[in-house]
Amino acid sequence: MKYKHYLLTIAVFIFAFGCQKEAPSCDTVIQNGIIYNGTGELPFKGTVAIKGDKIIYVGKHKEFKATNVIDAKGKAIAPGFINMLSWAYGTLMNDGRSLSDLKQGVTLEVFGEGNSPGPEGKPGDEKYMSFGGAMDTLVKSKISTNIASFLGAETVRIQHVGYANRKATNEELLAMQASVEKAMKEGAMGIGSSLIYAPGDYADTDELIALNKIASKFGGMYISHMRSEGDKLLDALDELLLIAEKAKIPAEIYHLKASRKANWHLLDTVITRVEKARAKGLRITADMYTYNASSTGLTGVIPTWVQEGGHKAWIERMKQAEPRKRLLVDIRKELAHQPPSGILMVGFKNAEMAKKYRGKTVAEAAEMRNQSPADAIIDMIIEDDSRIQCIYFSMSEENIRKKIQIPWLSFCSDAGSYSDLSKDFRTHPRAFGSFIRVLGKFTREEKLLSLEEAVRKLSGFPATNLGLKDRGFLKENYFADVVIFDPETVGDNATFDEPLQFANGMNDVFVNGVQVISNEKHTGAFPGRFVKGPGYQEE
Repeated sequence: MKYKHYLLTIAVFIFAFGCQKEAPSCDTVIQNGIIYNGTGELPFKGTVAIKGDKIIYVGKHKEFKATNVIDAKGKAIAPGFINMLSWAYGTLMNDGRSLSDLKQGVTLEVFGEGNSPGPEGKPGDEKYMSFGGAMDTLVKSKISTNIASFLGAETVRIQHVGYANRKATNEELLAMQASVEKAMKEGAMGIGSSLIYAPGDYADTDELIALNKIASKFGGMYISHMRSEGDKLLDALDELLLIAEKAKIPAEIYHLKASRKANWHLLDTVITRVEKARAKGLRITADMYTYNASSTGLTGVIPTWVQEGGHKAWIERMKQAEPRKRLLVDIRKELAHQPPSGILMVGFKNAEMAKKYRGKTVAEAAEMRNQSPADAIIDMIIEDDSRIQCIYFSMSEENIRKKIQIPWLSFCSDAGSYSDLSKDFRTHPRAFGSFIRVLGKFTREEKLLSLEEAVRKLSGFPATNLGLKDRGFLKENYFADVVIFDPETVGDNATFDEPLQFANGMNDVFVNGVQVISNEKHTGAFPGRFVKGPGYQEE
């Protein structure tokens, strides 16, 4: 009997061994990490497998045969992050590595605040390039991140109305709507506006509603740098809510803020009004960068009436005696709320101007020039023949922390993406730290968010807002935009004094299944694609 039992045991073992399935194969398997899937759900230890450009498995530990095996023990595995406001089109065209964003985990750059790639000129013109053509051109130049874009409302206005400060005619409005329809079919995410800059702010509310009605038909959304972030902030919010309601379209507030100290208290009212609108069924969201200083040109304290007609007309107008008198009065009013000592100049067109004034405040430059700050602003713009890029220290740290915790808010850089730090330039540190600070400073150190909520706000939430069906989450059959980072060490290094410093702790990054960052170093791969909006139609 013992002998028979022994034979039976052997037979069972042989049968079981023979029936075992061979481990499935994939290109990359990530084992032993803590999976944050982008939904905000509690994380778990497990396996992520990638084959081609897609995720084929996410779950508890499972063996795979793979050419690339990553042991992520002690690290977080998450979906790639989404930069809801990127100015990287030009910087990526020059250098497609996108290191300042990739090293923070960003795998999708979204353009379109007011102006956007294409359309330039009008069909038939030699320089005309369509929206889709412009996006495809960037992809062909070889990029490591994915790209997407809204169609800039300002771009459409320039195409059909020009730089005139007037209401669009009915014929012009119909032509603008046709341009919106064309861009939506080519993959635009919706309409992006920037209503504090000329000529974008020459558009009235009715014009914006008309454009957004077309975007809405194609499942798009409206995203806006509102007309005011200061003392008229609430009026600006009312306009955004009205556009969303009348055009029946989701709407997002670009880089939500209450700017200048006298207006900091308005943020609470903004939050309350947005939440009431959401409760009524309007899909209102916002994004932010994680610093208490903004960055724009000296146009931040210059009214748009002087800029009518475009750049050359603006510069010439400032040289004339009567417009200059009026302009000085307006600039002084602005400086009463935004002290010149809080405006740091960082970007110049002219090398000699940069040598003299880069890294100086407007107050310091005015003293060097023996001028009033208002006079110095006008004359420096004329001399540099540019708007002069500046950093404005105008926001509250308390408000930053308050915004971080809002569940309907995602993140942006409002900056380019830079790779070659040997070049002679200066910028806002948000280009190098806006996303990584969410994970390090605000989640790990200040504990304002759980890590799963931070990941949701960086990935799944903005992907849902954009209407992306197969990105933003770690799910089977989703595109493999995946990041691996150490929650205990990930952090920012860029400062206002020394902004050109990459973030640390983002160990590995995959874009469309291809590893672009390995052990925090670029792999030389350029798998970035044009991610198209919900209205895209094949020609």
